[in-house]
Amino acid sequence: MKNAYLFVLLVLSFYSNAQIKGTISDEKGKPLPFVSVYEESTYNGTTSNEQGNYQLNIKSGGKNKIVFQLLGFKTKNIAIPTEKSSFILDVKMLEESYSLNEVIINKKNNLAIAIIKSAIASKKENSENTARYTADFYSRGLFKIKDLPKKIMGMKVDIGDDMATNLDSTGSGILYLSETVSKITFEKPNNLKERIVASRISGNNKGYSYNTAKSSTYDFYNNTLEFGINMISPIADNAFNYYKFKLEGTFFNENNLQINKIKVTPNRDKEPVFEGYIYIVDDSFAIYAIDLDIKGYRIKNEFTDIMTLKQNFSYNSKNKIWSKNSQSLAFNAGAFGVKFSGKFNYVYTNYEFPLTFEKKTFGNEILSFETNANKKEDAFWNTIRPIPLTIEESNDYIEKDSLQTIRKSRKYMDSIDAKNNKFKFIALIMGYDYKNTFKKHSFKYNGLLDLSSLSFNTVQGHSLSSGFSFKSWDEEKGKNTSISTTINYGFDEDRLRATGQFTHQFNNQNYATLYVIGGSSVKQFNPNEPISKVLNTISTLAFKNNFMKLYNLESAAIGFSQDIANGVNLYGKIEYQQRKSLFNNTDFSYFNKNDLYTSNNPLAPNDFTNPAFEKHHLTKANLLAKINFGNKYSSRPDGKFNIRNNKYPTLYLEYEKAFAGSEKKYEFDHLNTRLYYDVTLGNKGNFAMNLKAGKFFNADNISFVDYKHFNGNQTHIGQTVRYLNVFNLLPYYSNSTNDRYFEAHMEHNEKGYIMNKIPLLNKLKSTMVLGFHTLAVPNSKPYSEFTIGLDNLGYGKFKLFRVDYVRSYQNGYKGDGVVFGLKILNVLE
Repeated sequence: MKNAYLFVLLVLSFYSNAQIKGTISDEKGKPLPFVSVYEESTYNGTTSNEQGNYQLNIKSGGKNKIVFQLLGFKTKNIAIPTEKSSFILDVKMLEESYSLNEVIINKKNNLAIAIIKSAIASKKENSENTARYTADFYSRGLFKIKDLPKKIMGMKVDIGDDMATNLDSTGSGILYLSETVSKITFEKPNNLKERIVASRISGNNKGYSYNTAKSSTYDFYNNTLEFGINMISPIADNAFNYYKFKLEGTFFNENNLQINKIKVTPNRDKEPVFEGYIYIVDDSFAIYAIDLDIKGYRIKNEFTDIMTLKQNFSYNSKNKIWSKNSQSLAFNAGAFGVKFSGKFNYVYTNYEFPLTFEKKTFGNEILSFETNANKKEDAFWNTIRPIPLTIEESNDYIEKDSLQTIRKSRKYMDSIDAKNNKFKFIALIMGYDYKNTFKKHSFKYNGLLDLSSLSFNTVQGHSLSSGFSFKSWDEEKGKNTSISTTINYGFDEDRLRATGQFTHQFNNQNYATLYVIGGSSVKQFNPNEPISKVLNTISTLAFKNNFMKLYNLESAAIGFSQDIANGVNLYGKIEYQQRKSLFNNTDFSYFNKNDLYTSNNPLAPNDFTNPAFEKHHLTKANLLAKINFGNKYSSRPDGKFNIRNNKYPTLYLEYEKAFAGSEKKYEFDHLNTRLYYDVTLGNKGNFAMNLKAGKFFNADNISFVDYKHFNGNQTHIGQTVRYLNVFNLLPYYSNSTNDRYFEAHMEHNEKGYIMNKIPLLNKLKSTMVLGFHTLAVPNSKPYSEFTIGLDNLGYGKFKLFRVDYVRSYQNGYKGDGVVFGLKILNVLE
């Protein structure tokens, strides 16, 4: 009875509205997608779906004219009766006939240039017209896949049962479908507040979609638009440096305003530019519509083939403002023969354009959800949804939602787990996973042949690691717990070590997390581990370079972290450590067998008898604060998600105190700070810097383990995507200090701004990277490096390499070299 009452209230709430719907097609009866449909001189509109179907809610009573607008077709105005609550109106649209003056054909009188110049001159005024607004917002996101194989390169493909529900026998179908309805408040350039009214995901009863207005604010009145890299707008201030323009014709819209259709083509193919058509209104020179392509290689995304962005604008004769009423972003991508496609549709309605907003209108929270936003019934969606579902989308909702109850049942979960949990003898070698989905816990055995398990160093010789882990989770409360242990055996050292870790996250709002860690392990003197296990194994066995210096650590620690304020995270830890020096136990190598390894002593590489330090113990307490200035965040029922504000840097402040040592000399205090800043410089690339400084107190005789060690590199192999925390040619422990220090790392990646303009080199589709690194410690001249390199190198879609030339200075020229960047090492580690 209660549900029936609520349903009646819902229906009555729309009693004053009439709904018009139908199919839009061309003269031959072919359905027309993405037709803009709206009430004349209002901000109430929608678009047709891929099958040409549309539906529009209008107010009953009064005189109504509906406008049907599609690029390439004549705009159609139809007066409709509003005494009916709902009726069908099918529409046929005629192709637009463009007029083109003969003078336009004359290359010396290219009218497109004059129109674009006027659009550039007028864009500030046109942009200001929509500088502040509130609106109702609707979005729909769809991802599809085609030809998904069961295995790729011998590895099983597993995308999850929920996502794969509707895939057919060829591995094709819808992977993801979602919708949101929200109310947005926006002020240029980037103040946004969005309140999600309704949210839905096919086959997911939580339904907290990530389709938001934040991802749809593509404004061509700006000089650049963000698509991974900054793309140049066809009406940017410097547009003529990047584009050629051709006026292909003109036509008149329903308000008898002349619209100019201008073809946009790049001056240079590899630049971050669009290609297609921009429609400009004569006289006001406002944007009427956008129909532009973005090619994947132009945004340095080789896996994307092409994206197509379309925007339609409507005119309100009362306030004389052109405002965006609909937008679509479609893409095609793929690799390994698998093809992906997707489309995001957006509809803006019920605009209001206030002259100003109150001071506290915008805050750090940019997204929030209304209570039960994910619980809306079909009756709500069928009434409020501006773009009708296609048959494929409707079937996806029906099938996945109906299967959801089954998939959430214990019987189904247990049956799937039983299938996946079958133990095979090969699991002793390759590893084994056990999962109880209903009870929300899992167990994992790592196996013996993982790339990170097998390694070689001069202390342990060949080393083998494995381990076990247990996890449990509660998604509703944001809790999760993990218990893990890692077992390591060094064959030449003939020693077994084990460590254990307990982690518990209490919630997903402030992310309060408790850590307990302990055990026995081998550690690099530099806790940042500047040389990876994979790279060290290759370096030692192939070249007999012993760069990794190790010591034995017995420890027990407890730590806690939590967001204590917006953008402020605090982490504290207290740890007992017992340290012992280690020696080389092997001279094995595949090559250079007559050469000797250096010792395991980082201060005396030729001393094989004396320990690097005396055995001792120590207790250390750390307190670390991370501050993201100007931090924004999204408040979702499934968690608070921080969004870094790129205008401001991130600051780290740390205090470390060592006490209760086996001898007083090992105790010290250490203060340090770090400032990280990463900013996009328009279309000229990205600049980032990482500045560090610190000071030790009462540390004259502390152990070398506790010195500040800097991330050097003697392998000539780069292991990270960006070199913002490493000196490319610095020996690993050459400048370690127990006093004060300062280091700076800076990189500018021009993202093709220069490389795209250089003939032949632009065919590499690479980017140029300029870098500077400097280090200052007492009793030594500052060390500096200058670098120039090419990033985004590779073959086809796989751009995994980088090459840099490095020149180093310390009291004059010191040396130079080439560093080869292998980004794949991040994956292997």
